[in-house]
Amino acid sequence: MTDAENPASAVVEQLEAAAYTIPTDSPESDGTLSWDSTTLVLVRAHAGGRTGIGYTYAGPAAAQVVTGKLAAVVHGRDAATPAASWAAMQHAVRNLGRPGLVAEAISAVDVALWDLHARLQDLPLPTVLGAVHEATPIYGSGGFTSYDDRRLAEQLCGWVEAGIPRVKMKVGRHPDQDPERVRAARKAIGDAVELFVDANGAWTRKQALEWAHRFADHDVRWLEEPVSSDDLEGLRLLRDRGPGGMDVAAGEYGYDLPYFHHMLTAGAVDCLQADVTRCGGLSALLRVAALCDARSMDLSLHCAPQVSAHAGTAVWHLRHLEYFHDHERIERIAFDGVLEPADGGVLRPDRSRAGLGLEVKDRDLDEYRVA
Repeated sequence: MTDAENPASAVVEQLEAAAYTIPTDSPESDGTLSWDSTTLVLVRAHAGGRTGIGYTYAGPAAAQVVTGKLAAVVHGRDAATPAASWAAMQHAVRNLGRPGLVAEAISAVDVALWDLHARLQDLPLPTVLGAVHEATPIYGSGGFTSYDDRRLAEQLCGWVEAGIPRVKMKVGRHPDQDPERVRAARKAIGDAVELFVDANGAWTRKQALEWAHRFADHDVRWLEEPVSSDDLEGLRLLRDRGPGGMDVAAGEYGYDLPYFHHMLTAGAVDCLQADVTRCGGLSALLRVAALCDARSMDLSLHCAPQVSAHAGTAVWHLRHLEYFHDHERIERIAFDGVLEPADGGVLRPDRSRAGLGLEVKDRDLDEYRVA
C-alpha cells in the first residue's frame, strides 16, 4: 500500500474552529463567580478524508487563536504524530502568552488531532492513548450556591439514582447558609454516598480550616480549592491540619506543566486535578499524569466528560472524573454518541467506535454560534 492509499500516513490539511455560547438552564453561582451561559469552542481537524474533533470551554477569542495562529503551525504535519504538533504549538505561542486562553486553544486542537489520529486508524481513542483502565469513575457535580435546598437535593439524588456513588456541591458564597445546605445534602443522599464540597477559593486560610472541621461532621471527604489555588502554602496548611479522611484537591486551573510541578512539589494537595481542555490537551494531560505517577499520587480529571472519560483510561493513578452539570448538558446538545453513566458510576468508552466516538450535531448548535 502506498502512502497515498494509506489514510494513517496523511498530513493535516485544515483546522476549523467555531464558538457557541449556550445559556444555562437556570442561574448558577459558586463561591466566587456567577454565570448564565457557557461557551464551547469546537475545533475540527481534517486529513486523509477523516475529521477529528476537539473542544474547550473558553471565550470565543480562543477560536481566533486556532484559526489565526495554530492552524498554520500544524498544517502539513503528520497526522499520526499529534504529540509533535503539540510541541510545535507550545513553541509557536511564546509571544502570545501561553497560560489561559492560548492554552485552551491548544488543548482543543490537540484533542482534535488525537481524535483524527485514532479515526485514521479506525481505533478507539483509549487504545491509541494506551489505556490501563476499562472505564473512568465519575462523580456528579453541580450543587450551585444559587440553588435552594429542594433543587440541590433533587440534583444530587438524581446522580445517586443514576448509580453514581459520589456527588459534589458548591459552598462559600453564603457562609451563613452553608451548614444547613450541607446538612440537607447529606440527609438527601444518605450515609452511603460520598459527599464532596468545592469552595472555588472563597475562604482565607483560617476560615477554610474552620469550615473543614465543621463539614467533617457530615462526613465530607473532598475539600476542593478551600483557598485560592495560587496559595500553595495555604493549600499545604489545609492538607496538613485538616480533618483526617478529608482530601484537599486543586489544579483545575493549570495551563502548563510547570504549574502542576510546582503544586506537587509544594505538597499542596492530596489529589491533583487537571482539565484536559485547559492544560494543553491529551498530550499534556499524559505528562501531568506522569508527574502524579512518579509520586504515587492520584489524579482527578476536571469536567469535559466526553473527552475526559477517554483520557482517564490512560491515567495510571486515576481517582475519578468530574461529571459536571453544565458540560454534560452542553455535550448532549453538541454531539451524538455521548457516553452515559454505567453501573458503578463510571463512563465506559465505546470501543466499537473510532476516536472519541462523537459526531457533531451542527443543526442543534447553529442557533448558539457566536464566532
